[in-house]
Amino acid sequence: MGDIRYDGRVAVITGAGNGLGRSYARYLAARGARVVVNDLGGGTDGEGNDSRAADTVVAEIRGAGGEAVPNYDSVATAEGGESIVNTALETYGRVDIVINNAGILRDTSIPKMSSDNFDILIDVHLKGAFYVTQPAFRVMKQNAYGRVLYTTSAAGLFGNFGQANYAAAKMGLVGLSSVTAIEGAKYNIRSNVIAPIARTRLTEELMGAMGDAFAPEFITPMVAYLVSEECEYSHEIFNAGAGRYARVFVGSAPGWTAPDGETPDVEMIRDNLERISSTEGFTIPANAMEA
Repeated sequence: MGDIRYDGRVAVITGAGNGLGRSYARYLAARGARVVVNDLGGGTDGEGNDSRAADTVVAEIRGAGGEAVPNYDSVATAEGGESIVNTALETYGRVDIVINNAGILRDTSIPKMSSDNFDILIDVHLKGAFYVTQPAFRVMKQNAYGRVLYTTSAAGLFGNFGQANYAAAKMGLVGLSSVTAIEGAKYNIRSNVIAPIARTRLTEELMGAMGDAFAPEFITPMVAYLVSEECEYSHEIFNAGAGRYARVFVGSAPGWTAPDGETPDVEMIRDNLERISSTEGFTIPANAMEA
């Protein structure tokens, strides 16, 4: 089998000025993709803006012989998302790949969290991914080709103290990807989710010395495969970090069914809770109707 390449493909990558996004942009460009490097250039809390983050990555790609163009719009508004996709269309005439990577953090416990700090995480992570994907999806549908990748995290999938806003947004992205995959299936649009564990601006203080084992470059090959033409997977979640790659899934077990004609009471639930909570014999529903 030959090398996986992206010649002729146009990739939009949000939050591509640093960390994971920078690694993705450089990797895809080195393999032939033309890349829109989107980055607002703000701080880890979403404040401020600076064009240098995107410009630096574009210069790196061009210096290595690749093609790239910067974009500085915020993903947190519909207008920003539309502008990001328009940058791809106006510069390269198409969009084939969207990697929703942009994100910020504002950690605090539930009793102390302000509505502003909750809302802005939803705006950037969840709404931001929708605002970029929606206009790109329309183009992909017309072209009968597309690869969309959303970014969740272990905090979103399993929870983490002090990250209610982040976890809510990140789990929301799993649902968004599921619908993208279902609606995109007949148009050759694949949608998946990556749950990276990596050293980035958002995590380096938490990881400390351990961060050296979690370089972004360990995540990039999995991401690159999921947005490649060879990828037939869709509606999936994959975990990646420090050289380990694994599928994560939402399953449904057989459970317990009340006897025909009976409306169960709370004691019946209690008495059958072992069967209700058992994970043996689980299945992985493809959609809500299957569930």
